[in-house]
Amino acid sequence: MDPTELLLHPVRLRLIHALAGGRLRTAGELCERLPDVPRTSVYRHLGLLTEGGMLEIGDERRVRGAVERSYRLRPDRPAVPSDAPMTVEDHRQGFAAAMAVLIAEFNAYLDRPDANPIADSVGYRQGTLWLTPEELDTMLTGFRDIVAPLAANEPEPGRRPYLISPILFPGEEPPVPN
Repeated sequence: MDPTELLLHPVRLRLIHALAGGRLRTAGELCERLPDVPRTSVYRHLGLLTEGGMLEIGDERRVRGAVERSYRLRPDRPAVPSDAPMTVEDHRQGFAAAMAVLIAEFNAYLDRPDANPIADSVGYRQGTLWLTPEELDTMLTGFRDIVAPLAANEPEPGRRPYLISPILFPGEEPPVPN
């Protein structure tokens, strides 16, 4: 399955997020992490992600006569190229999947007994920037320069995972001055 098609699904995206940072998790742990998704769906999507080369089985052990598998992201997993040809419908589907993931992950955070949005610096502000193409390029380059080194961080004591989801698209066209 094409990586773009594979990742344009909210459940599969949530599974990818749940395994980020080198995490090794069993299907049961993933089902607990996604309580709103039927177990059979989690197993089906784990199978698709494994077949598609996104996940690998990191461990297997016998539990009460059955084999329990632990999954992790493959380090050499296929990626969606930044210049992948996507139709308008692909973008619509991808955005809907990303929003579904954000809503589900945010609700899961708020449902935790230790959720503290103020202490955790939770933010979801929106604003409009008026930018020339050059200013947009400068902003995006600066953002990449700030985030790229942090994206390489590994899990360790004192670090918490933060979901970051920049959304950028042009607003309505400004009126043409007379």
